[in-house]
Amino acid sequence: MELIGTYFEGLTPDQEARFEALEPLYREWNTRLNLISKKDLDHLEERHVLHSLAIGAVAAFADGTEVLDMGTGGGFPGIPLAILFPGSRFTLADSTGKKIRSVGKIASALGLENVVTWNGRVEEISSGPFDFTVSRAVAPLENLWKWSSGILRGGRASAIPNGMICLKGGDLRGEIRSCRCHPAVYEIYSMYPRDYFREKYLLHVPHSPA
Repeated sequence: MELIGTYFEGLTPDQEARFEALEPLYREWNTRLNLISKKDLDHLEERHVLHSLAIGAVAAFADGTEVLDMGTGGGFPGIPLAILFPGSRFTLADSTGKKIRSVGKIASALGLENVVTWNGRVEEISSGPFDFTVSRAVAPLENLWKWSSGILRGGRASAIPNGMICLKGGDLRGEIRSCRCHPAVYEIYSMYPRDYFREKYLLHVPHSPA
């Protein structure tokens, strides 16, 4: 995947091989279950993989970091992040059984030993605590923070303080006002100056220890 190599230097041969394996794997699984839209499948690297990796560009998870992907859907952002950070552990959660089982099989086919899957509603998850929760356009910011705040641990396991990270797009002023969680907002277009990433943002809400 050429775009990933452009923005993320120093990938190991194993990481390169796993990123290259993503498109054929998703094309195969999409014939059985609509994990991602057929329109986006032709833009998998940019719209799904590179977009997911914006989290890694900001957070740079250290080895041993525990991350929960809330509502992973087809495995994003969790699968690309697990490839980029093999020393971190990722729990991919989704309430749709067929999807999360497929994601588990994709992770297994990629040899990702740092991925576990969980089928159920995020607000009912019993594992944790986690250093970070991550998500991509799953729910309003207020809901995401409500689900995250009780399962996060304080501290700093990465380049930024432990907390919630979510990928969102469009005008977010209303969501931010409603949440009152005061996120740091990063423009993804400044990381990847490509048209697709205009008006796409990464939001980080640090966890405040009790």
